[in-house]
Amino acid sequence: MLSLCTSHQNLARADGSTIDKIYHPYVQPEERELEFRSIIENNRDSPPGDGRVYRLGYGQSFSDRWFGEAYLIGVKNDNQELRLKAYELEALWQLTEQGEFFADWGALFELEKKRSEDIMEFSTALLVEKEWGRWIGTANIYGIYEFGDSIDNEFETALAMQARYRYARALEPAVELYMGQDTRGMGPVMMGNWPLGGARQLRWEGGIIFGLDGDTPDQTFRVLFEYEF
Repeated sequence: MLSLCTSHQNLARADGSTIDKIYHPYVQPEERELEFRSIIENNRDSPPGDGRVYRLGYGQSFSDRWFGEAYLIGVKNDNQELRLKAYELEALWQLTEQGEFFADWGALFELEKKRSEDIMEFSTALLVEKEWGRWIGTANIYGIYEFGDSIDNEFETALAMQARYRYARALEPAVELYMGQDTRGMGPVMMGNWPLGGARQLRWEGGIIFGLDGDTPDQTFRVLFEYEF
């Protein structure tokens, strides 16, 4: 979950907005997926203009508890063309069976490398999810360490939360909250799943997160499509 820090014109999660995908602590055996997601920041105070991050990833489960994914990450703003900025490897570990305890637990590990700079970032997150009837609450609690010769080594924390209402499989409204060193944002999100036959389905998410302080972009639009097969 990385974002574009438009004030420095580079891709970074540390020292930038942490608004991105919220992860759930589940792994489906024998699952494969193609993922595309985009984060678009509308920030009137940023000289380079609106920042955009694009991710293209392939992932698959390796067991009933582990899921891995690899990403190419591109960035652009109003003053520059789209360019490949970073690579990332990601692993999700389902810690408990669904419904085994009062909440479901998982862990996320991410390692990202900038393409043309000596900057790496390692992050780990605790994933927690709880159901109350048709309501589902999810929390991602992050520790993030950014290091390399091109930056000052830095550690920070972040929190992402989602409250989702299971209205229908194809349409689930939600509200999300993001908090981090340079992020305070909240807003509505819509999501759903379209079955395509057999094990295939298309999952989509779209929302707008409003900045709650001067460091967060005024609006952040996030879109995600996952083709699972």
